[in-house]
Amino acid sequence: MNIVKENANDLTAVLKVQITKEDYTEKVESMLADYRKKARIDGFRPGKVPAGMIRKMYGKGVLIEEVNKLISESLTNYIRDEKLNVLGEPLPNQNQKQIDFDNDTEYEFVFDIALSPEVEIKLSKKDKVVYYNIKVDEKLLESHTDNYTRKFGEFVDVEETTDNEMLSGNFTQLNENGEILENGIKVDDVRITIEYIKDEDIKKTFAGKKLADKITFDLRKAYPSDAEIASMLKIEKEVAANITGDFQFEITKLQRFQKAEINQELFDKAYGKDVVKSVEEFNAKLTEEIQQNFVKETDYRFLFDAKKKIVNKINPELPTEFLKRWLTIVNEGKFTAEQIEEEFPKFEEDLKWQVIKDQFIRTNEIKVEESEILDLAKEITAAQFAQYGLANMPDEQLATYAQEILKKDDERRNLYEKKFEDKVVNVIKDSVKLDMKEITTEDFQKLWEEEQKKAEKKTK
Repeated sequence: MNIVKENANDLTAVLKVQITKEDYTEKVESMLADYRKKARIDGFRPGKVPAGMIRKMYGKGVLIEEVNKLISESLTNYIRDEKLNVLGEPLPNQNQKQIDFDNDTEYEFVFDIALSPEVEIKLSKKDKVVYYNIKVDEKLLESHTDNYTRKFGEFVDVEETTDNEMLSGNFTQLNENGEILENGIKVDDVRITIEYIKDEDIKKTFAGKKLADKITFDLRKAYPSDAEIASMLKIEKEVAANITGDFQFEITKLQRFQKAEINQELFDKAYGKDVVKSVEEFNAKLTEEIQQNFVKETDYRFLFDAKKKIVNKINPELPTEFLKRWLTIVNEGKFTAEQIEEEFPKFEEDLKWQVIKDQFIRTNEIKVEESEILDLAKEITAAQFAQYGLANMPDEQLATYAQEILKKDDERRNLYEKKFEDKVVNVIKDSVKLDMKEITTEDFQKLWEEEQKKAEKKTK
């Protein structure tokens, strides 16, 4: 087997894959022999079907299958070994000669490939890119302070209900006369929260109640969800679907959530013993945290703005016609040629950035280690747990979940892409002049809203 590369121009080339009989004969014969062993044909014992019959029935199909495998493997290996930076995938040449698998023994397959253009990246401090610093104002400080007082708050016993207490008590099912239903449902130590009761009239009946008080109400009206009823009554969801009528709830514990006070105890719980010793230090620590939390968002905006500036400056030439043809083929049945033509400018801009980014990576010899990907997966896992109020998860547990993420090829590939892009951002930051601008969270959000409006305008 032989592959010959012929450059059509600077951005496209033709690969001619020449396959001889020696390249496929052994595999084809082995496959046919295997077919013969397994064939079940009337009139012949297993494994005794004549080889000529097997060849006549399956020979051409096996030949085509093996030749296709050879082509796929040889193209992949050639592109890798020759270190060709290709865009998209090889496409069958439009002038490919008809292949005669019935009579020929040697074949030539011709493919078109698109080559990534060589780009030279010259950035200096003369290139200015805006970098936003989100201003930590009183509103943000109050919001984050409130988060901490809630995080380290607790339920305390109270004597009487208002409208948002958590109650513990016993449920007893009643009959239509308001009496305890014989053989009905009875469940002890159930927790309910008044503010989650859906019916406003029922919610009002809970006001001003004390320990040992009994409240009768329609459970279905208070909690329309079968899942909620099943959880409270400790029954199957299918059984809960048939629950109707009144229940009696006897209060055995009455608690109200109380946010933590802003004092030394809160500071110690949040940051460790005596790390923070005053409200001023607490606010300074919060400000630092908020700014750190915004780094990813401001870096993302910086990358967005830098991409546009750098792509416009370098503007690498792409093999447009090849790419449109490739997109049409790979999206056959999904998008029309008109849709691809309409969306192509956005695709082209993204691909230009990909070409530039790859050059950044090669020029600066950027590497991503496996340990960095594991750390990133742990970071993402920790953020997901934090959304459910599970902060400070043990590192061993985070590592276990992270390893599960890395077992998925798509997730793993996305994490590598993310890490490479993060490192490219750092290179750009060091190369250009950062035009620092302070901005409020509201105005920062408006920047994205404006981009959304521009995108919508383009599609009209």
